[in-house]
Amino acid sequence: MTRHFLIDTDLSQAEQTEVLDLAAELKQAPYSRSPYAGIGTDGAATTGRQTVAVIFDKTSTRTRVSFATGIADLGGVPLIIGAGESQLGHKESITDTAKVLDRMVSTIVWRTYAQAGLEEMAAASKVPVINALSDDYHPCQLLADLLTIREHKGTLAGLTLAYLGDAANNMANSYLLAGVTAGMHVRVAGPEGHLPQQSVIDLATARAAETGGSVLVTTDAATALADADVVATDTWISMGQEPDSASAKDATYELFSSYGVDAAAMAHAAPDAVVLHCLPAYRGYEIAADVIDGPQSVVWDEAENRLHAQKALMVWLMDRR
Repeated sequence: MTRHFLIDTDLSQAEQTEVLDLAAELKQAPYSRSPYAGIGTDGAATTGRQTVAVIFDKTSTRTRVSFATGIADLGGVPLIIGAGESQLGHKESITDTAKVLDRMVSTIVWRTYAQAGLEEMAAASKVPVINALSDDYHPCQLLADLLTIREHKGTLAGLTLAYLGDAANNMANSYLLAGVTAGMHVRVAGPEGHLPQQSVIDLATARAAETGGSVLVTTDAATALADADVVATDTWISMGQEPDSASAKDATYELFSSYGVDAAAMAHAAPDAVVLHCLPAYRGYEIAADVIDGPQSVVWDEAENRLHAQKALMVWLMDRR
């Protein structure tokens, strides 16, 4: 049965470890696996290359570059389809698009808005569908984040990860689900009205019971940060959710002002805590310049690891077709 990657919990703890181990292997030997290299009818490799469709409904820098580079590294051809460049979702249904694409490409990568669209695509596709970001989850980013944490801390299970900011967004949801899948203790802090949905908390709590992790959702930033091994944040204004006036934007910044990651916030965390940000970052708002550019920041390793983690995911999914 074709495996897809639509939400962080699509991988069990053991499977997540397999992908992270493979990512570390590919980081050391970038061209050691070639699942998209063409194979002849006799089973021998040919000079042909398989195509991967990479569809963007939202703009992107890291996702676009990391997937395009990774697909090429794996012997394939990335077919980049930008916003408004296909009939998907308006002139042609998602299901019909999936039935067409899976006859021509080997994997479908989609960065979009509604999680339901990804689920509809996967239900109709015979090739793996990968969530490259939705309004609800960003599971590829979390594979890169976990790889980065493991590189700097040597382990994942038992560590405490604190996320501050808009806790109702895709990053907070994925930190909860991917973090507890790895056996981490995940704390999420944000203002009232910007906390995860109960369904996400329940799913994370159930997964934590299997792995030894735990979940804490709070409005108190200091509680979330206390002795944390990892501190993470994200923009306070997510893509596609921009306020429609300057005053509304100022009000948003004021609402989140107690959840910024600055030197005072870091004083609550463990002295050797590392700092994550998925980028783009807004210095002086969700993160201070002297933190993101300081010695505890592992943000640039985190950005690079999108490439290695996503390559590993694509190899892993192709191995299971």
